[in-house]
Amino acid sequence: MKLEVYKQDGTKSGETVELSKEIFEIEPNDHVIYLAVKAYLANQRQGTHKAKERSEVSGGGKKPWKQKGRGGARAGTTRSPLWIGGGSIFGPKPRDYRQKLNKKVLALARKSALSYKAKANQILVVEDFNFEAPKTKDFVSILNALKVKGKKTLLLTNGTQENVYKSGRNVARINILEANKASTYDLLNNQILVLQKSAVNLLESSIN
Repeated sequence: MKLEVYKQDGTKSGETVELSKEIFEIEPNDHVIYLAVKAYLANQRQGTHKAKERSEVSGGGKKPWKQKGRGGARAGTTRSPLWIGGGSIFGPKPRDYRQKLNKKVLALARKSALSYKAKANQILVVEDFNFEAPKTKDFVSILNALKVKGKKTLLLTNGTQENVYKSGRNVARINILEANKASTYDLLNNQILVLQKSAVNLLESSIN
């Protein structure tokens, strides 16, 4: 499929870019997308949650009261789970939540996500940003010209572009990533996908 390339002032440059049919025009696989997103979100978890069991909480070395004669329930320690401040029964323990998917499955998920975006006309290709220094005002002007200001937008760049990243990192509802590092979740978790022209080949080569 072919897409128009836009200038930074929002007008068409007259150029087009050819997007791979094998990536942007496949029949999306919803189940593979589900697996990829689930794995991505699971991999973001730290897994450092921890609750102390009765052997780990402080105190409780002395029997609170004598065994008989009080008319109350027996108690041997204040660390019992029945007591306030006592240990937890089967509480959470640190664990690794990471999930691993095969490379082919991840590639298919990204292809499916991009095909969904293409089918919904939610992909814009724009000329590369050439910022000599970080300039948020100029970055916002480009977003306004492209009519994506205020929309949840993902900008994919060709490699690390520090000035572009610094210009846009404080702008609401904008995420900036290197094209080869965008996950299935990243590709879907936006309203508009903006591709720098030079990032198209990087994105396609990272999937193929």
